[in-house]
Amino acid sequence: MGNILLKITPGFDQLSLEQLYEKYGAPELDPVVHIGGKPLPPGVPSHGIAPIWLGEASEEITLAEARILLIDFGEAFSYSKELKYESHTPLIIRPPEARFEPNRPLSFSSDIWTLACTIWAIIAQRPLFEGFLATEDDMTCEHVDTLGPLPPEWWKRWEARRHKFTEDGMPINRNPFRSWGDRFEDSVQQPRRDSGMPSFDAKERDAIFDMLRPMLSFRPENRTTTKQILESEWMVKWALPEYEKIRKYG
Repeated sequence: MGNILLKITPGFDQLSLEQLYEKYGAPELDPVVHIGGKPLPPGVPSHGIAPIWLGEASEEITLAEARILLIDFGEAFSYSKELKYESHTPLIIRPPEARFEPNRPLSFSSDIWTLACTIWAIIAQRPLFEGFLATEDDMTCEHVDTLGPLPPEWWKRWEARRHKFTEDGMPINRNPFRSWGDRFEDSVQQPRRDSGMPSFDAKERDAIFDMLRPMLSFRPENRTTTKQILESEWMVKWALPEYEKIRKYG
């Protein structure tokens, strides 16, 4: 979620150097060393300074500090004014139609898939679809493991499928796949318990599932709209009331 930031707290730019160092620590100097052990050539600095760390544990963030800031709109475009077919969204949150329907323009439904992945990343310790240095085939495997087989025409057209899955969607020659439920348990519930936080009860968990699963329909036209998401049980009973607290007390 590199383009979702928390705003700097009010008064940050009013801190004196002494107050800044007291709160966040003094600058840390890292020496610059020639890889061959030779003296540094002219013009090379003797040291670098590590960037300041402004992060906080999530449970330490107050309502006043919980306001987000969206940045990096370099790929944004107006769907009503122009059509785009190539997605530059990071692979782990990129919608599958960007791969399997390259001649179909990206739409608001494409953003709904990415939004679902982002909501998951906010409440979980790990992304929904994982893949360090993943290929498109790796990511499609993640999609199938989690959500089931692709639409028939995509399933048939996916050349690597015959080496990855049986016709009915079972993985070939690899460990048991991590289902949707497995991922929620080991990425959301267990980390909360390990940190001494209450896990989601069955009712809220089911409400989260009921909201996210339609957002992750393989076919873009079957995904929910933003209006439907805002009217979902989880938004109405859990998320939006907390948001109102931020507006009221933040």
